[in-house]
Order: sequence, then C-alpha cells, then structure tokens
Amino acid sequence: MKVTVCRKEQFNAAHRLHNPKWSEEKNKAVFGKCNNEYYHGHNYNLIVKVTGEPDRETGYVIDMKHLSSIIHEQIVKRFDHKNLNLDTEEFKNVNPTAENMAIVFWEILREHIDKTLDLKIVLYETERNFVEYPSN
Repeated sequence: MKVTVCRKEQFNAAHRLHNPKWSEEKNKAVFGKCNNEYYHGHNYNLIVKVTGEPDRETGYVIDMKHLSSIIHEQIVKRFDHKNLNLDTEEFKNVNPTAENMAIVFWEILREHIDKTLDLKIVLYETERNFVEYPSN
C-alpha cells in the first residue's frame, strides 16, 4: 500500500519572462506584463509530494521534519527573496516560468530524496495558477 505525504513551503521571488532570441515586440505579445523589464514578484507556494510504502518500524513514508529540512535547505534558502533571472545559476539561461521552476525544483530535490520514493512538485504561482511536475 502506497501513501502520499505532502509538505508545503512558501517563498517569495521576482522574475521576468523573456526570450532573448525574440524581439521586444514578440516578448511583450507572448509574455505580456510578465515581460516587465523591471521584473515582478510572486509569493510562491511549493508542495512537495512523496509517495511510497510506510516503513514497518516508523510508519513513515519519509520523516516530515527531514523533508522540511531538505526543502528549506535546497529550495527556500536558494530562491527566497531572489531575482530568479539575475541571482540564481539555475535560471540564468532558463526562462523562469512556473513550469521550468517546477522541473528545476524536482531535479534538485530528487538528488536528496530516496530514489525508491516517488516525487511530485506542485508549484502555485498565484492562488489560481499552479503547475505539477511530473504531470502523471
């Protein structure tokens, strides 16, 4: 029997959606106000879902304190109150859309969570806009 446990964390970050291969006109047409040359920010909510069989001795899929610590060290400390385009290596050459952020966060966290456990990222950019990775 598999069980999914979820940990929610919050961080704040600024970004600009922009493709340097495109003209300013095309960037504005595709990304609209998210292409603001002075950037804009979000209060992100990150939900990390870990799925697996509970350990027979502890009853845990993963120790939630340990999961919280991993998320805080690897994601929150790295991205909170940062300009994603300017202050982070991960997004210097990757457009920091919510989709790309979810993929990057999954890749970072995957290295720190037991590979026998399934991992899913849900990232809320706003209350109504969120992404999941992987999608299945």
